[in-house]
Amino acid sequence: MKSQDVGLLLKLLAMEISEKRTSAELPFWVDWEPDLDAYAGRQHWEDGPKFDYTARGLEMETGISKTQINLSLHRSLDIGLAFKDRKTGIPRVNAQALFELIVHGIRYVFPARKGELTRGIGTAFSAPMLRGKLLSAGDLDLVWPDAYGKTMGQSVEPLFKTSPHAVKRDPLLYELLALVDAVRLGQPRERKLAITLLEEHMVGKA
Repeated sequence: MKSQDVGLLLKLLAMEISEKRTSAELPFWVDWEPDLDAYAGRQHWEDGPKFDYTARGLEMETGISKTQINLSLHRSLDIGLAFKDRKTGIPRVNAQALFELIVHGIRYVFPARKGELTRGIGTAFSAPMLRGKLLSAGDLDLVWPDAYGKTMGQSVEPLFKTSPHAVKRDPLLYELLALVDAVRLGQPRERKLAITLLEEHMVGKA
């Protein structure tokens, strides 16, 4: 399994959750200046989220190549982290299994590495949807390096390389990935809160 497999599963989950909401009920988190990805994402979201589950559609949304999308889906189907909807054939996520993987294994299997100070997109408890929750005074913000990011902080290697592209097109995915980073990077109290919030999304499909 690769880290991008988890990223793709979170994208599929975000799409499934978004299918059940109106545009007004969906979040619109941003931590970047406008660029082509951000502009496309804003138009995409304001017009109502689109649900293109083809390899080409998922490539456009995630930045992961079509070849890697197909390989990733096969791996997830083989190990039970995904399944095909019987009526539509759409790939769906075994949300309970993915949640358990994130809670118990993600920080060991795909550890997050911190680097130098840089400009980027806030993640973990530096992301806009989590800012101010448990982050101690004096702690450095944590960011995915991105030339258009609004936050200065300590760089963190994202779960998959094209995360900054993907989150600009899907604010719900941004929230999920930020919470996963809080599990990967946080102290026990921070991880506990992140796990609670992830459970509301993933198990309750909030």
